[in-house]
Amino acid sequence: MNRNLWLLAVAQGLFLTNNVVFIAINGLVGLSLAPAGWMATLPVMGYVVGGALSTGLVARSQARWGRQVAFQLGLAVAFASALLAALALWVGSFALLVAATVVAGYYSANGQLYRFAAGELAAPSQREKAVSLVLAGGLIGAIVGPNLANHTRDVLGTPFLGAYLALAVVALLSMAVMAGIRFPAEPPRPTGAAAGGRSVAELLREPRFAVAALGAALGYGVMNLLMAATPLAMQTCGMPFSDAALVLEWHVIGMFAPGFVTGHLIQRFGVLRIMGVGVLLNAACIAIALSGQDLHQFLIALFLLGVGWNFLFTGSTTLAMQAYRPEEKDRAQAAINFGVFATMALTSFASGALVTTQGWWWLNLGSTVPVALMGLALVALAWRQRAHTTRPARPV
Repeated sequence: MNRNLWLLAVAQGLFLTNNVVFIAINGLVGLSLAPAGWMATLPVMGYVVGGALSTGLVARSQARWGRQVAFQLGLAVAFASALLAALALWVGSFALLVAATVVAGYYSANGQLYRFAAGELAAPSQREKAVSLVLAGGLIGAIVGPNLANHTRDVLGTPFLGAYLALAVVALLSMAVMAGIRFPAEPPRPTGAAAGGRSVAELLREPRFAVAALGAALGYGVMNLLMAATPLAMQTCGMPFSDAALVLEWHVIGMFAPGFVTGHLIQRFGVLRIMGVGVLLNAACIAIALSGQDLHQFLIALFLLGVGWNFLFTGSTTLAMQAYRPEEKDRAQAAINFGVFATMALTSFASGALVTTQGWWWLNLGSTVPVALMGLALVALAWRQRAHTTRPARPV
């Protein structure tokens, strides 16, 4: 880890602080302001819809101005959107709250590129470790995020108003951190027929890229579906917000603590095996969640969900970086992140609608479908690669 990677890991942690606080409070604030209960997680959905809508714009800004300027622009949007969300809560406007989270999605689309930037700050042979270790910076968010939401909940009288204002301060701090990072100069891009590289459709016909995109999207989707619904499900069970904050803290620890070893595990056992373990951990999470609704079951299930997400997401990022060429970087990364945000948008809405109408049990049972699909995709790619390597050479 060089100085730039350490600073990027801190920026990742502050980014996750923003995300965790949003997940912890937006559903509850939405429930207090929404005209109907099923609309409670629309502010959570707005955050990821804003991210999906911003992926193309972010890719263009990255290509035009480079990592440093584009990342700082995202942080400026984070600062403004936190203040807008605070204003929405202050005046009691549900529509303005949703609008604020949609705007904040631009920051989220920027922050999703931190992991790819990590690979550019390390030697090619160390990319897995760089990506994994920068993602491990999310531990800052795991510790700070839930405690920030909990301790600022009532500091200004209006529940959670202080949390939104605190996020504006977090954005300013992250801007200072980002200013200290020196990103490498962009390499010369090819000219002529190869300048543009493959289209998104052509990239998706590359099996490794297709599985990487699917793993990132479904891994994030399942994680978001269950995580966004957890505070609402625990409130329905009569548990205090401090319990929900504790569960979310351990969930995010599970998401990012493995980052210190995931890169080593990928180098030793292979990316597909580690992604497969992620699928199994998702299945274990669902099994525990279906077994009951006590505090320890919420906590263990969400912790396993976090570890499973780490293995799937780090593996998907590594697999994707093996599948696209440098001149395809912006297009490929935007395509993967669009898939992530689109899936998260769907699951953000579905989490609130399902948990308030069908209950926690059916929500978890439905999660088995995307988990099974991820497992089948990994098996198919592993079988294809094995068949390719064992196929005898044709005689000449």
